Amino acid sequence: MRDYFAEEADAAAGVPARPIVRCVPGQTAIVTGANSGIGRAVAVALGQAGANVVVNYVAREADAAAVVDEIRSAGSQAIAVHADVSSEADVQAMFARAVEIFGAVDILINNAGLQKDAPLAEMTVAAWDLVINVNLKGQFLCAREAVRTFRRQGVRHNVSRAAGKIICMSSVHDVIPWAGHVNYAASKGGVAMMMKSIAQEVAPDGIRVNSLSPGAIRTPINTEAWNTPDAYKALMRLVPYRRIGEPMDIGRVAVWLASDDADYITGATIYVDGGMTLYPGFESGG
Repeated sequence: MRDYFAEEADAAAGVPARPIVRCVPGQTAIVTGANSGIGRAVAVALGQAGANVVVNYVAREADAAAVVDEIRSAGSQAIAVHADVSSEADVQAMFARAVEIFGAVDILINNAGLQKDAPLAEMTVAAWDLVINVNLKGQFLCAREAVRTFRRQGVRHNVSRAAGKIICMSSVHDVIPWAGHVNYAASKGGVAMMMKSIAQEVAPDGIRVNSLSPGAIRTPINTEAWNTPDAYKALMRLVPYRRIGEPMDIGRVAVWLASDDADYITGATIYVDGGMTLYPGFESGG
């Protein structure tokens, strides 16, 4: 089994990363919540794949600027745009800015999300509303603006076979219940059915809509689950593949799903989870 220390040793040894194929050149992607974690990895991966990238953030502007610099160092263009995805006006302004700078939008990565955890009996309405507004309403607002933009543009045959691509960032908790996180699980369950319904509606327009559902990924949002050997060992009981996911594991799948190599895929959820949704508690019987 690979463990916490092996993962860290690999990173420290400078194991070279596999290069990302430049499969979306000339396209423009908006990545929400792109200044850290999974959003950052997806934004950087898309830049490495040749896309112009709008790095959305709502806090920590310096972190967003660092992502922009990393994308530019890969030879692609990027800008940072402040926008609260739960605000209709902010979302509309972000898309307008992307079109103003890059001329079009081809890819939306609906990634921005957060947690505000509490047992159900102690959960406040404010905590419920915050998570639903960002994780679900925010994805609705961005998807709606993306569809409007894609329809105005039509298919840009010189860059993509599709009129546009939307990738919604969900979670294994769109199917796995999560006690103590009712608002988060509800938001991700909502994302799953929202994605399918939008995909069904806009497929005739040449717009593809899919979801990625990450499992345990090494990000700041879940540090307590992996930052000690004991925590890592406990986490691995839930992951048959016996390693934690890295943000770029999601980035690579997002690039592929946004490319023409995935042109016949819409309405699908891809679980990038090392087997977490395989119910590992039953691996020795049931």
